[in-house]
Amino acid sequence: MAVIVAALVQAAGSTPAGQALGLSVAVPDAYKSLVEKAGNTCPEINPNLLAALLKTESEFNPRASSPVGALGIAQFMPATWEDEGVDGNGDHKKDIWDPEDAIPSAGSYLCNIAKDVKGVPGDRQSNILAGYNAGPPAVIKYGGVPPYKETQSYVKAINAMANVPVSGGGGTANDQQIATAINAADDQIGLPYSWGGGDANGPSTGSCCSPNGSSGGSIIGFDCSGLMLYAYAKAGIFLPRTAAEQYAASEPIKREQIQVGDLVFYGSTPENIHHVGIYVGGGQMIEAPRPGVNVRYSSIDSMPDLYSAGRPIPSKKTEI
Repeated sequence: MAVIVAALVQAAGSTPAGQALGLSVAVPDAYKSLVEKAGNTCPEINPNLLAALLKTESEFNPRASSPVGALGIAQFMPATWEDEGVDGNGDHKKDIWDPEDAIPSAGSYLCNIAKDVKGVPGDRQSNILAGYNAGPPAVIKYGGVPPYKETQSYVKAINAMANVPVSGGGGTANDQQIATAINAADDQIGLPYSWGGGDANGPSTGSCCSPNGSSGGSIIGFDCSGLMLYAYAKAGIFLPRTAAEQYAASEPIKREQIQVGDLVFYGSTPENIHHVGIYVGGGQMIEAPRPGVNVRYSSIDSMPDLYSAGRPIPSKKTEI
């Protein structure tokens, strides 16, 4: 397989991502100036943080709505909107569905949260994000990020995306980087799965324990995200450690737009991504599937909850 990867990549091509405002998060053109302005509302936030929040909340969908009633591109609850919404475009209306109001409101609300949680110990950015998700009173009550699984996953995912170094050359991975990454993953075919195993240097023993109780502590190999981290590190692209963080650090791609070298993610929401593989064409991916199953080629439909694909974004980082 490795000897034909370069040809596959050349045939498939790659689509460059627009790098907006020096961000590592790709922002749709329609919202770039709004994110830049709102992301500078106060010193405690920045455009990249706001972009990461909007991507996680709604994937920049201004008509998004959640099962619990959150609405719009910034996913405000109506009661919160009444208190925190602003007339961003000066048309004398506060429209939760209008990005020209909702994005400035998100920036303003983050700044208000920053004031509310100023005296709370711990990482300030994490506390601000937790306040957006769970409310400032919860952050104050627990003295930091509350022990809610949803909030903890939310904070981790946004931090991972917001803290990715800005791309040095602009755009996403080029053809040579993609070929290098796929060849690196292909070289690991047959290696054991190890929960928590693998890093930028190659296979390693893992840790305990997977959701079914399996430990990788005595197994040298890779788990799903460890394999992706290693493969792209060989190409000079440094990804975060977990599948959810890797999703957050990639440009989202619709299924019909998946190209060779894209990462394919499985789960129900951005915060609950639980598996990742690298697409090699023909509906196939290379993956480290699960405990007891070695690194292999699989159909991207081998799991029922394919969520999205993502195109890794090169960074200036030179070491893990």
